[in-house]
Amino acid sequence: MTGTILWIDDEIEQLKAPILFLEQRGMTVLQSTNGADALDIISEQPIDVVFLDEQMPGMDGLTTLEKIKQIQSQLPVVMITKSEEESIMEDAIGRFISDYLIKPVNPAQLVITLKRILQVDEIQSEKTTQRYLQQFQSLGAKMDTASTWKDWSSLYQELVQWEFDLEGGESASKEILEEQYASANAGFSRYVEQTYTDWIATSFDQSSDERPILSHEVLRTSLFPLLKERAKQPVCFVLIDCMRLDQWRVFEKTLRKWFTIDTQLVGSILPTATPFSRNAIFSGYTPAQLQRAFPNEWDLSKGEQSLNQHEETFLKAALERNGFDVNLRYQKVVSSADGKKLIQSIPSMKDVDLTAVVYNFVDTLVHSRSDSDVLKELAPDARAFRNLTETWFEHSALLELFKGCAEDGIPVVVTTDHGSIRAMRDTKVFGDRDSADSLRYKYGRNLNIEEESHALKITKPELYGLPGGVQMSSYLVAKEDYYFVYPTQYHKFQNKYRDTFQHGGISLEEMVLPLAVCRPS
Repeated sequence: MTGTILWIDDEIEQLKAPILFLEQRGMTVLQSTNGADALDIISEQPIDVVFLDEQMPGMDGLTTLEKIKQIQSQLPVVMITKSEEESIMEDAIGRFISDYLIKPVNPAQLVITLKRILQVDEIQSEKTTQRYLQQFQSLGAKMDTASTWKDWSSLYQELVQWEFDLEGGESASKEILEEQYASANAGFSRYVEQTYTDWIATSFDQSSDERPILSHEVLRTSLFPLLKERAKQPVCFVLIDCMRLDQWRVFEKTLRKWFTIDTQLVGSILPTATPFSRNAIFSGYTPAQLQRAFPNEWDLSKGEQSLNQHEETFLKAALERNGFDVNLRYQKVVSSADGKKLIQSIPSMKDVDLTAVVYNFVDTLVHSRSDSDVLKELAPDARAFRNLTETWFEHSALLELFKGCAEDGIPVVVTTDHGSIRAMRDTKVFGDRDSADSLRYKYGRNLNIEEESHALKITKPELYGLPGGVQMSSYLVAKEDYYFVYPTQYHKFQNKYRDTFQHGGISLEEMVLPLAVCRPS
């Protein structure tokens, strides 16, 4: 251990043995026989820990403690006392001591106390790293044997938890975890390629672990039961665009102050992009079904620009189709002005049967980061990007919405349409000028890819619940962390989009999504 201790005791001459013990182990020990001199030392030089005698003539220990905290409120102070009276210790603890020791102190007590105070982050980091390395082989084995949705979603939860646990750890363990993520996404992509058409061909069975709740089944399995249960009582449905599981975990941590939260993991349909997955959520239809049911409002052959303008229409139709006669308010937040309108509407939510809110900030942040060097510096990796979204959430209109619901006893169903992945590898793709220009998925005619293993090629769209026809005769959906680049101006776009967050493809981060029911506590 290294560090500087200030030991304050009017009988400091009797403490030569423990002081020598600490100095032999690398500590610097400054000495003071009274509180007044000790305060001068603390004001003049850096101190890591104070050992403070509780019983001293003149300025006693508790008074000295109070004055120390006035100078440096965060300085750790260990109270050392001959008395074991509970009232004295309660008084000291109430003034924010870090620990207390009973005289005579022995060397083992000193070492344990100092390690806990000075090395707690380092020790915790080392222990966490050791635990992760011990679990490394087990995680690998789970990847090799995963064969159901439950297997893969449980594995993803473990990886996300390790990401949190290793956040302050050494870079080597983080790099190993990144490699495990890459291996997991390779395996998950193979799994999705093998099973996805079966998911589309069958209905969700609550008792089965084989397939997830898909985007077009979210309302039926979460919101509709809550509407029936509450029968004309207010309910809120919130869709946070482009939210990953790790981001939801930090939001969830904040929301647990006001809600009891039940979170399950559901699957996004392919492509994992707003025109497909979000519209599937609100309509209760696959994209192919949606285009047949609403040929004027949702027609992929007309391009994607107009496909996200009719979510309220789709939601109203889905409610009516399932027998719900409810008063609906739909709000989409894409700007700060929309956020202000949302806050203004909170007091009247209790007078509305169902409030549905689409919040676009996270998706906006994803796309803005691709074009902003400043945002790339602020969020250079997934951890920093998560922390940035957490900071936003703590000061957002969305948090105010949740607080308002909690105060009025309104339950909230929360989900997302898709997540995002940090795209690190490019792959060349070929197609005509009418092909979709997305980086993680494409549809059109004459689509081909240089390396077939980098994407799922769909030549029979109807099997995937996707619209077909001449203009959408085939789809390409990127796997793992690949992004598509045309050969024309290849190097320009390769460099522009490498290390940006994208969505539309097949990865755990894009497809395995939170669906939470938050009940006011």
